[in-house]
Amino acid sequence: MLPHEPRPVLRVHSGARLLIVGQAPGRLVHETGIPWNDPSGRRLRQWLAIDDGTFYDTRRVAIIPMGLCYPGTVDGADLPPRPECAPLWHGRLRATLPRVSLTLLVGSYAQRHYLKGASTAGMTSTVRAFRDYLPEYLPLPHPSWRNTGWLKRNPWFEDELLPALRSLVHGLVA
Repeated sequence: MLPHEPRPVLRVHSGARLLIVGQAPGRLVHETGIPWNDPSGRRLRQWLAIDDGTFYDTRRVAIIPMGLCYPGTVDGADLPPRPECAPLWHGRLRATLPRVSLTLLVGSYAQRHYLKGASTAGMTSTVRAFRDYLPEYLPLPHPSWRNTGWLKRNPWFEDELLPALRSLVHGLVA
């Protein structure tokens, strides 16, 4: 059901204290096998204010997308993660991460899966209420260029959420 040979892209280590749950690997990530190795990943690292070395240190940061493999595209946009992937793999993978104390839910697919009914008001409302999900979860919009307009319309994201995010992340990965 995938347009390419499956190539799961994830990073886990039992020592990780931060978990990033995103959507699914895009084409560039599929080709390199390195999660968030694209413009969205650069923006995410800017939001977190951490360098590549810290971000890709599996002893600090675990990365598990909702769909482990590249789902393909339609009309130039990535398809959603395969719906069977997260129910099959996330519980097993999370069980290998006993030290994780904060999970970043990047995008609406991760938010709907992990927050269940709590995120039904939509991505903007969910992200704006980020404090309600702490200390276990912190919802974020997807850092895609497609969300640049959203970021401009929601200055509270940069003013309120990013400082809180950076403080929490630095406390975990320092």
